[in-house]
Amino acid sequence: MAAYVIGEADIINPEAMKPYGPMIVAAVQKYGGKYLARGARPFVLEGGPAHNILIIEFENAEAARRWYESPEYQAAKAKQKGGAEMDMIIVEGYDGPQPGA
Repeated sequence: MAAYVIGEADIINPEAMKPYGPMIVAAVQKYGGKYLARGARPFVLEGGPAHNILIIEFENAEAARRWYESPEYQAAKAKQKGGAEMDMIIVEGYDGPQPGA
């Protein structure tokens, strides 16, 4: 079942983030991820504020964890330190019946 890495980044130092972008793209490609949203500005329906949103689809949660724990992503993460406040989660997809159907 597909899994999704969902991240929110509040960019506080754009200059410090410059090396992060190409590094994370290479790591996502290497570990089989597919961008569904990247640097997207959210339209907040409830709560907030919200910042730049990232959604990456992986084959499953284990593949997403392999990417996150990989030396490639960890090196990218170290480069962005001080450039953004980042929240990131892995969410498994749902393939069961739709409620109320």
